This record gives sequence, structure tokens and C-alpha cells, in this order.
Amino acid sequence: MISRETIDKVFETARVEEVIGDFVQLKRAGSNYKGLSPFSDERSPSFMVSPVKQIWKDFSSGKGGSVVTFLMEHEHFTYPEAIRFLANKYNIEIEETETSQEDKIEANEKESMYLVSEFAKTYFQETLLNSEEGKAIGLTYFKERGFTNETIAKFGLGYSPETWDAFSKEALSKGYQLEFLEKVGLTITREDGKHFDRFKGRVMFPIQSLSGRNLGFGGRILTNDKKAAKYLNSPESEIYHKSKVLYGIFHAKQAIAKQNNCYLVEGYTDVIQLHQAGIENVVASSGTALTPDQIRLINRLTKNITVLFDGDAAGLRASIRGIDLILEEGMNVKVCTFPDGDDPDSFARKNSYDDLVFYLENNSKDFIQFKASLLMNEAQNDPIKKADLIRDMVVSISKIPDRIKREVYIQECARIMDISEQVLQNTLAQLVQKDISEAGKKLKQEQKAFEVVKDDIQVSRDRVDIVYELERKIIEMLLLYGSLVADFEDYILKANEEGVMIEEKEIKSSKVFERIYLSLHEDEVELANPMFKEIYNDLIAYYNQNENFNIEHYLMQLSPEHSEMVTDILMLEEKELLHNWETKQIYVKKKTENVGQYVSETIISLREYLINKLIMDMMNNFNKGEENDLEELKSTINDYNKLKVSLTNKIGRIRSTYL
Repeated sequence: MISRETIDKVFETARVEEVIGDFVQLKRAGSNYKGLSPFSDERSPSFMVSPVKQIWKDFSSGKGGSVVTFLMEHEHFTYPEAIRFLANKYNIEIEETETSQEDKIEANEKESMYLVSEFAKTYFQETLLNSEEGKAIGLTYFKERGFTNETIAKFGLGYSPETWDAFSKEALSKGYQLEFLEKVGLTITREDGKHFDRFKGRVMFPIQSLSGRNLGFGGRILTNDKKAAKYLNSPESEIYHKSKVLYGIFHAKQAIAKQNNCYLVEGYTDVIQLHQAGIENVVASSGTALTPDQIRLINRLTKNITVLFDGDAAGLRASIRGIDLILEEGMNVKVCTFPDGDDPDSFARKNSYDDLVFYLENNSKDFIQFKASLLMNEAQNDPIKKADLIRDMVVSISKIPDRIKREVYIQECARIMDISEQVLQNTLAQLVQKDISEAGKKLKQEQKAFEVVKDDIQVSRDRVDIVYELERKIIEMLLLYGSLVADFEDYILKANEEGVMIEEKEIKSSKVFERIYLSLHEDEVELANPMFKEIYNDLIAYYNQNENFNIEHYLMQLSPEHSEMVTDILMLEEKELLHNWETKQIYVKKKTENVGQYVSETIISLREYLINKLIMDMMNNFNKGEENDLEELKSTINDYNKLKVSLTNKIGRIRSTYL
């Protein structure tokens, strides 16, 4: 178990903007950073990072928290894994305390799969570099491809022996369970109970996540066995989803963000060879058709993709379909092809870094120019084919969400195709209208599904929203101003010179958390919302034990659910930045202008609402009471009405004082 001292040091050292910046492209927004949500599909930034508060909030999904909770949400780390990841990033030595047997048993299934996958990576590497078979077959192959020792080590390349169960036998002997070897797809068990290695006799390409965790493998066979697939990937598992992974993303992420462009290729060796040549902002779809999830992964780092195709014309037509998916995500697409007979791997081997950069820069065409020239070559002088290709072009343009970009591309398409813009605009309008119509039908179906419960939901919201908002404000005040000393108005009854009792105003100073606690405690008011109640009790206890409020320290002790709520409240000001109110000449008054007034108004408003609700309940029960109880009930209602008027007047006096 990791010691408390190490955990504290990690929280003190780690910078939330630096860590998240490795996974999400962030742009400065005042004193904060914003970017596209890594948890949902969006085109307008709703993801905010606060370096001052050292927290983040994703307003589209509701997730939020500290740097550790980000890693737990995004990379599906356990808490210890996130701490170890950060300790490694910031070169912090990890101090361990003795792990109990209970802690060992609690290691979850997914973590066991990660451990098995990491062991396999190490095993294949060592086999490649240290065994006679590995050096003679696997290492020779990589050397023939031109890979250096540094490149082989960087990408963790390896070799799985030709023996049927060499890896499985070694893993089992080291204590790894057969159950997890099977679940990650490294071992296959036959019906007769015998097991063998999935990747027997193949060179191995480890597939890593954005954070560098080993998810699975790609294996290439080196024999001429026509019955066996040339490339074999790990099967789908809890930790490996082929459609959501890009090969090389871990090594490319920083270069992609820095260069603001991502080169997209097809195979493992394409990535490795370009990377070795100095082009590091490159990833591969691993031989699969490009998927929306893979595109969104790139979209977190850059809006620009350059697709690199080899000179095989037959494969171009099929591969180009992925461009429409990229356009749908609102990204900018360029295409670069290599001379016949070359692919990114072979071309990178033949050319120097400078020549390679020059070629890529001068041969990357905008998608519309590339697609038009490709289709025009196919159509030749056939008017029917030309009409089809023009429609194909407009279909691609219709995928672009930005209307201005669509207009520009229509103009360019009209020029290339030698056709009037009006015809293209009409065709585009029909396609866009069709998409809107289909989306409308889908929306109506969804609305119909919720129609039955809509009224009940609205009634429920009307009942709880006022209390919810007031209680949320109380939590907000504790989080933002709890340790702050503020002035508060009090009205006490005193006898004047004539002996008449009058209210006299006094100004008292106290910490905000003390004022809130005493006010609610004296009036015996408990928060109705279970989550707010738990957070309230935690905060009061925290302030009683600590002189100052440290958000990182406080977040460490919260559950993910509570962490989301707390960061949502703490990032209220950052959320306002997303609206750019001031650019619309709407100026939001800051609550810090008078904390005492804000606290007093909120608490009195909550009391007033609860009393009003109590009066209404009594009124509803008035006709149900026994005759001898009616007078007593009527008297009680009158007393509460007087208290309600008193509270209303008190709010008025507080507001007038601060005007």
C-alpha cells in the first residue's frame, strides 16, 4: 500500500493542467484552460481546467474532480494506479506500507487483466532480445525493416516463440491465473483442457492507451502459411476495444498537440518507421476501418488530420470513405499519397527527414481536391459517372457541420467540376434537409417515449427545485467562503427608555462556516438532499479540524459522486466563462461583493420556504381536524404566518443595508 506521505507529495507536486494537457488539447481562457470534452462527443468546448483551484470540470458529462479523479475516469485507473502514474511522471519515490491480505483480495478483475498484459509485453521483449530463437527470427525481421535498438525498445517490440504453449507455461509458472490469460486473449483453451498461445511464432506489437497502459497486441506471422492470418490482433476484452484505440497514440500525443496535426496511416510499421524518421505525430487505425471513436480520440489533441495513403489505387477508393466520418466530427482533412509501389513505411526508409517533411508539406491536398481528382480519373468522359461523382462530393460536403466551410467547399467544388454553384447548393440543401428530417423523426420518437412520464417529472421538479437550489447554495458558500471572516447582521430585542421592546441591529464578525452551522443548528434545520447532507457534515467536520480549506486535500477523501458535485459547484465561475456573457453585454454580479448578505439571505430564504411549506401542509389538514383541535391549529398557523412575515422583513432589511 502506498504511504500517506507519498500521496500527499503527489497531490502537492502534480499540476492538473500539465497532466490533463497530455490527454486533451487545452487552450488558455483567462486564468483557466478549456477544451473539448474527452468523455462525450461535442464541438464546442465545455471542459474546464482551473490551475488556481487544481480541479477540472466537464460540464457536458457532469464529471469533475482532482488530477487523480481525471486519471481514474479517463484511463480507468484504480486510485493506487493513478497515484503511481503521477509519481512516475514527477519522479517521486513511492514509499510502501505493508499490504494486508484483504487489500490483495480486493484487486479487481480489470487490474488483473492489465497486469497479465504488462507481463506479456515484458516476456515478449525479453524473448526477442535474449533468446536464440527471438534474436534469429524476430530481431532479424525488425532489423531488416530498418528499426534501431532504440526504436525497438521505445515501442516495446517483441517475439512470441514458435512453441505451442511457451508463453502460457511461463505465465502460469509466475502465478498468473489462466482465467485472465484467456480473458485478454493471450491463451486459448481447447475443449480437451489443453491450452496454447494465440500469438505463437509471431513478432509482437504492443498496443498502448493514451496514457501508456498496455491494452493488447498485434502479432505478425513470418512464415508463408497461407492458412494463417498475416496479422492477428488481441480479441475484444474489458481492457481492449479495437474501435476505440489508435496504435502509437501514446508516443504521438505530445507531437500531435504541438504540431496541431495528426498523420493517420494504416499499419504498425508505418507508424514506427515515420516515428523513427522524425515524424512523431503519427498514429494508425491498425488495419481496421476508421471509426468515430478513433477520430474523437484525435479530436482531443488537434482539429487537423492528414491521411496518408500508399500508391495502391485499388485501396484508395475504399479507404477514402473514412474521410466523411472525419468531416462529420467537424475536423479539417488533408490527404497525401505516395508514389506507386511505396507506402509510408518504405517511403520513410528511402528519404531523409528534410525530404520527408518537404514531401508531406507539398503533396498534402485538401480532401476536396484529392477526392475530385481521384473520382474524375475514374469517371473520365462518362457523363453518368461524372454526375455520380459530383453527388458523391456534395454528400461529403454535407457532412461538414460548419455552414461557412460548406459554402467555401461548394465554391471550390463548382470550380473543379466546372458546374454552377446553384446546382450544387440545391443538391446540398436537399441532403441537409433530409438529414434534418431524419434527425427530427428520431427526436419525435424519443420525445414520445418520455411523454407519459414528462408531467410527473415536472411536478416532481417543481416540488424539490427551490429547496435543492437553496441547499446547493449553502454547500457552495461553505466551499467557496467557509474559512472567510465576514460581517453579519443580527437583530436583538431591547427595551428603550420608555420600556418598549424594540429590535436593535448589531454587526457581528465570524467565520462563514460557523455562522451557517449555528444558524441551521439553532433552527433545527436539516438538509433534505442526502448528498448535500453528507457533504455538509463532511465540510463542517473539515473546517473544525483544519485552519484553512485546501481543495486538493479535501477532494482526496471524497467519493467520485461527491467529487463531481463539489467540482461542479467550485467551477461555477469557470462555467460562466463558457457563456462569454460580457461579450453579450450581460454582466453577472459576483457573490463575493458581499458574502455576509449572500449567506444571510440564503439561510433566511430556506427557513422562509420551509415555514411556508409547513403552513400549506397545515392549511390542507385544517378541514380534517377534530372540532376541539381547530382553534389550536388555527393559532399555530397564525404564529407561523407572523414568523414568515418577520423573515420576509428581515430579508428586506438586509438587502437595504447593503444597497
